[in-house]
Amino acid sequence: MITLVKDINEANGITHNGTMHADEVFATAFLSLYFKNFKVARVSEVPKDISTKTIIYDIGKGRFDHHQTDARIRDNGIKYSSFGLLFEEYGLNYLKKLKLKNTKAIYNYLVKDFIEAIDAIDNGIFPEIKAIYKIKTVSDVIKIFNPSYGSNDKEDEQFIKAVSLAESILTEELKNVIGKVEAGVKVKKILNKTKGPILILDEYLPYEETILTSLSGKKILFAIYPSNRGGYGIKTIPISTTDKTSRVYFPKPWGGLTNDALEKVTGIKGSLFCHTNRFLMTASDLDTAKKLAELAININEKAEKFPK
Repeated sequence: MITLVKDINEANGITHNGTMHADEVFATAFLSLYFKNFKVARVSEVPKDISTKTIIYDIGKGRFDHHQTDARIRDNGIKYSSFGLLFEEYGLNYLKKLKLKNTKAIYNYLVKDFIEAIDAIDNGIFPEIKAIYKIKTVSDVIKIFNPSYGSNDKEDEQFIKAVSLAESILTEELKNVIGKVEAGVKVKKILNKTKGPILILDEYLPYEETILTSLSGKKILFAIYPSNRGGYGIKTIPISTTDKTSRVYFPKPWGGLTNDALEKVTGIKGSLFCHTNRFLMTASDLDTAKKLAELAININEKAEKFPK
């Protein structure tokens, strides 16, 4: 956990005071995880005689700031924020300190999965959202910690709360990414051995992204895996990482049915459940799951050959 200090000479890091944003909050959380016992001073202006060992970020127009006219931009057009700049400098070393396997893959995944979005939003590139309800990004959640109108909240106390939350999120995000990278290695091996359009896993693994980003995954229409509720799950595969429309769906008459009613319409004993939106089914055992996936593919192929 960080310590906020008033005396700049005691600080390991300096960032700006006033309204907090996700970039310097997550930058502070990351520095706290990396360095331990990290002391931060929040200022309105950086003194000229500050120690060169002090990490100055999101203020001062130095190497870890992004408000200058020549601020760095990634090849994909996303401008760095202080968080991305600091993670680029220390992130790989941090992962190596944790003695992880596949550190470069984890680093790259974390940047794409989490850090770039915070950088982009802080630099005014906002996601296009078509939902009819309000969406709050991680960056929006951090903004909530700024002292509310009419409250007696203290700015620095709220900053510490926000950094504490950011540390938890960053820690859990890293665990999630480590799991996905490790699972991806396993899934890729299974994919390379899979001849047909059905991927069969003998344990649940995060599989979707590996399928969608692998040449060998282009042929996959369904994934089958042991369900944590018992039996097996059968799930459709989306068109791409950005288009969640399924490549094929389970047949319309199956949607919303369970148990006896589902068995009757499929003709397959052990059919348990089909989601109303027809992207997920469950079956009592692996053999039943295979039969359901094969039947769904067969029905879809016939529908394409003989459209109504």
